[in-house]
Amino acid sequence: MADRILIVDDEQWVVQAVRSYLEAAHFEVLAAFDGKEAMAQFEAHDPDLIILDWMLPELDGLSVAARIRERSNVPIIMLTARVDEDDRIAGLETGADDYVVKPFSARELEARVRAVLRRSAGQGTPILEVGALRLDREQRQVLVGGESVELTAMEFDLLAFLMEHPGRVFTRLELLEAVRGTTYGGFERSVDSHIKRLRQKIEPTPQNPAFILTVFGIGYRLAKDPST
Repeated sequence: MADRILIVDDEQWVVQAVRSYLEAAHFEVLAAFDGKEAMAQFEAHDPDLIILDWMLPELDGLSVAARIRERSNVPIIMLTARVDEDDRIAGLETGADDYVVKPFSARELEARVRAVLRRSAGQGTPILEVGALRLDREQRQVLVGGESVELTAMEFDLLAFLMEHPGRVFTRLELLEAVRGTTYGGFERSVDSHIKRLRQKIEPTPQNPAFILTVFGIGYRLAKDPST
């Protein structure tokens, strides 16, 4: 079932642009154009995440966030043109999980959405298995064909995320956002070195990988049914 996202912004073009991008990414999207409508949508539809503009008519974004926090831990991403450090702190202290400044990239916003949803879900399924790969989150252990392999924290988190979504293609930035929960713009290529080392540890033949596959021009995916 698709995650349900509530977008709240009084600028209709912003709502439409974000809605189109997130729906294309297979999210279910709801919209509200002022603070009171946002509260009504929240109460009626129980969204999985809220993208919330700060400057809203009827009821401002900080007030909406504060009211929602009184009854729910639903993730909130503040979307605003306010760039001062004090504003960021105010938004986060009100209960926002992330803070995106306008103008923004729709692709970056989607990556933030995925990262926040992943963090809000906690550790997720404790045991993940795909083919000969077995990952135990509680023990921080990875087995390949029954043999234990030692991974760094970054390698472990990358593998866990890919194993949560076998067959799905992720860009480098999406992978970094998902496992580190912050923006790594300009450092996307660093994921290549982590993937290279990870392959050296888990792949029977690193030069011809069976588990972590390169999707040229885009990023990486974990094979749904890897052959070993």
